[in-house]
Amino acid sequence: MGRLPPALRLVGIGWYFAICIVGGVVGGVLLGKAFDLVPLFTFLGLFLGLAAAFVGGYRLLVDVLSEGRRGGEGES
Repeated sequence: MGRLPPALRLVGIGWYFAICIVGGVVGGVLLGKAFDLVPLFTFLGLFLGLAAAFVGGYRLLVDVLSEGRRGGEGES
């Protein structure tokens, strides 16, 4: 089975960003409620989610762009 088209892979990167950010915030809220430090852990989760989204999104985007440069010229 071949790789997904670049457009679908870009949609996947968007979902990756959303899941990282929402997951970080939800995790921070849950930990904050458990330790009675809601604002601290919420912001910590948000920043960790943003960092994970940025790093992972960058890697995924570089992969999509390099794949497009290698195989996109001769395909139709």
